Amino acid sequence: MSILKTIKHEMSNEAAAIIQASERVTGSIVDAVRFICDCKGKLVTTGMGKSGLIARKISATFASTGTTSIYLHPAEGIHGDLGMLTKDDVVLALSNSGTTQELITIIPFIKFNQIPLIAITGNVESILAKHADVVIDASIDKSMEPFGLVPTASTTVQLALGDALAVAVLQEKDFKVNDFALFHPGGTIGKKLLLQIADIYHALTEHPSVTDDCDIREAVKEMSSKGLGCTSVVNKEGKLVGIVTDGDLRRFLAGDSIDMNRSVQTVMTKNPKRMKVNDLAVEALNLMERHHITMLPIVDDCEIAIGLLHLHDLIKAGVV
Repeated sequence: MSILKTIKHEMSNEAAAIIQASERVTGSIVDAVRFICDCKGKLVTTGMGKSGLIARKISATFASTGTTSIYLHPAEGIHGDLGMLTKDDVVLALSNSGTTQELITIIPFIKFNQIPLIAITGNVESILAKHADVVIDASIDKSMEPFGLVPTASTTVQLALGDALAVAVLQEKDFKVNDFALFHPGGTIGKKLLLQIADIYHALTEHPSVTDDCDIREAVKEMSSKGLGCTSVVNKEGKLVGIVTDGDLRRFLAGDSIDMNRSVQTVMTKNPKRMKVNDLAVEALNLMERHHITMLPIVDDCEIAIGLLHLHDLIKAGVV
């Protein structure tokens, strides 16, 4: 089999394993979601080897979506780290065989303290499964993995089940996108979800603006003095009525009659797209992309023009 065929076969194989696992999911998984939602302490994930690595990732997913979660290494647990477990916690244990010695060793402590135990295992008849309050079947056909031994499809199924639990829990908790942003204040995710237009737009003296009774010559002077390639056009109350861009001027200069004394209203784009100062920067980006524009007037709640936002501002801020 060629390298390309091998890769495609493995990916299809793991996808099939997930589908098969989804078909075996029963109502008991709802109990697992309830245990986690009702948990007054933290969700503690645990597992050895490759299952342990998957348990770490599941814990990270829960933590980033509003559920306090940590990973407990079973081998460290039997040497003192069980002290991090409290009676208010819930344990999510991962083991394909369900008989991993280090994991089995910490079960008595979990049961003695009456801590709910959820098992994701490939062996529903195992010691782990028999002692768990909820058993989630992660079994696969051994032929799905190299030599029937190398954990590939089995760990993929474990991860998919863990992710599914996390998504179900965040929905039950009514976890919103703004809540997600609070746990991701750094990097692109945080900037996209938290950064407001107020943080980056051109306001006050940087804001090019002319009234709708001025002529084109005055508008050009204002545009040139502020260097943004456009100017807002406002009425006598200061409300936004239009915008003049470099593109508007080029189209005007390409016409047959070039009279710079004409009203700015003859060249401006009337009723332009606009946003408010407290809107999210990512929403401004979406609006710009949708309408193929690079400048966006910013208004207050009374439609008073108070600034301009350039696509370059979004790029500099890391929103794009």
